[in-house]
Amino acid sequence: MQVTVYFCLGCCIFLASGYNSFSKTMETMGKKQYQVQHGSCSYTFLLPEADNCRSSASYVSNAVQRDAPLDYDDSVQRLQLLENIMENNTQWLMKVLNQTTRLELQLLEHSLSTNKLERQISDQTNEITKLQEKNSFLEKRVLEMEDKHTLQLKSIKDEKDQLQVLVARQNSIIEELEKQLLTATVNNSVLQKQQHDLMETVHNLLTMISTPNSAKNNFIAKEEQISFKDCAEAFKSGLTTSGIYTLTVPNTAQEKKAYCDMETGGGGWTIIQRREDGSVDFHRTWKEYKMGFGDPAGEYWLGNEFVSQLTNQKRYVLKIQLKDWEGNEAYSLYDHFSLANEELKYRIYLKGLTGTAGKISSISQPGNDFSTKDADNDKCICKCSQMLTGGWWFDACGPSNLNGMYYPLRQNNNKFNGIKWYYWKGSGYSLKGTIMMIRPADF
Repeated sequence: MQVTVYFCLGCCIFLASGYNSFSKTMETMGKKQYQVQHGSCSYTFLLPEADNCRSSASYVSNAVQRDAPLDYDDSVQRLQLLENIMENNTQWLMKVLNQTTRLELQLLEHSLSTNKLERQISDQTNEITKLQEKNSFLEKRVLEMEDKHTLQLKSIKDEKDQLQVLVARQNSIIEELEKQLLTATVNNSVLQKQQHDLMETVHNLLTMISTPNSAKNNFIAKEEQISFKDCAEAFKSGLTTSGIYTLTVPNTAQEKKAYCDMETGGGGWTIIQRREDGSVDFHRTWKEYKMGFGDPAGEYWLGNEFVSQLTNQKRYVLKIQLKDWEGNEAYSLYDHFSLANEELKYRIYLKGLTGTAGKISSISQPGNDFSTKDADNDKCICKCSQMLTGGWWFDACGPSNLNGMYYPLRQNNNKFNGIKWYYWKGSGYSLKGTIMMIRPADF
């Protein structure tokens, strides 16, 4: 902005625009120019030459002298008026200068703010550019990792499929081998039973030939099926030889064949279960376990109904004898044993454990209901009898099952559906033989 101030004859002429045209006019009139730079504004003062001023004054004086006499007081007043005008113009000029200065400061501040804002925008733009570059790099890395993981997952899936095929093939082979082994075991068991029966027949014939008449009468009495309530009663009647006896079901005329052990612990034991060679299938129905099955001379189950009625007549004790494949034997003796009736699912009740087959009972307490493959009465969401085979007093499949699958030597380890007694041999060891026997507590 350029400001021009003209002074002539004591008066000031202030022009904010149109300086160029007026300057040329003044130059033609012989005026002097004085220029002052203040910030971004330029101020130009034009003053008359001294001679011109004097000439003008002389001209005015002469004119006055010619026209009228000069009034001194009037001239003083006019000069005072001109000075006032000059002072007012000077004040106004100072106001303009102050306002111009404020505008320059505001403009400078605005310029600084603009520069700062531009720098901030530039910095933010750089940051955004860096973030975009980093984001692009991360996206590229993520895509690379996704591709890599996809390949790994595909490789793992292929390996899994191959392993599943291999496992299925091996399972088929194992099942076939188990079937062949089971068939061989059954055949071997049948041959052993036939051999056992033949030897027993020969032994009986030799006994009849060599024994006196009293012993013959005792043997004949057994063969004629003299009926007793239990083996303890037969023992007290004088029959002290272990063997098969005929027992009468309490409160009925029905008879049951049972094996009596007249030697162990003083005799009088009624055998209610025996496992020894795997010749009998113990994976039976509820009705079969109720009535009993098998051969009293070998493997058999006496029957839940008979045992229930017998043990509810008086107090009985239960002894469980166990054999492993290494020649060791152990037993568990319960001072109080009974079975509930069929309505209560032949629930087992046991008290007072002693023996060498574990300080804790492997038959879960309190008493559990009896379960078979067609009657699931256990406390597990699974069907323990179907999973572990055999009928038993399962809890949540429980720590014992003496009616499980029979496994021969060197195939009896890691068999969780075998003949197990947890607190003696653990959960995966299948035993060689078991006997469950009862007799009155007051025998």
